[in-house]
Amino acid sequence: MISKDAVVQIVKSYTEGTDYYLVDVKVSIDNRITVEIDRFEGVSIDFCSELSRVIEKKLDRDIEDYELKVSSAGLTEPFKVLKQYEKNVGNEVEIITRDGKKLVGVLISFSEENITLEQEKKVKPEGAKRKIMVKEENIIPFENIKTTKYIIRFK
Repeated sequence: MISKDAVVQIVKSYTEGTDYYLVDVKVSIDNRITVEIDRFEGVSIDFCSELSRVIEKKLDRDIEDYELKVSSAGLTEPFKVLKQYEKNVGNEVEIITRDGKKLVGVLISFSEENITLEQEKKVKPEGAKRKIMVKEENIIPFENIKTTKYIIRFK
């Protein structure tokens, strides 16, 4: 079986010095290798092809056969690395907490420990007849987050 660590090293050495970053590498028991990369300006098909060729040159099919797929991290897939949070600051995200709550809001900031999410809520001020929308910032520790996804809105 091909080592996941070997594939990670190949990808990291190739992307070093570029604005591309590794999101995930999966190697199944039957040597199906999936590599997900990303960058702030989006991933080109040409770069995926180049990276695929580099990986193929470093791995020997004569020793061990494999299937290789190199792609960008999916827009609708949950975030897997901290750089994806950095990329999506200012964008609307959906968070599922470990206790099952669904939170939707704009990702304002992030750190190694937590994220700040701006959410809109309807509240009724004292003495008012109608509810008004107010923005509220919530700090959510990563340890309380099960998944975070980018929300695609068509306007």
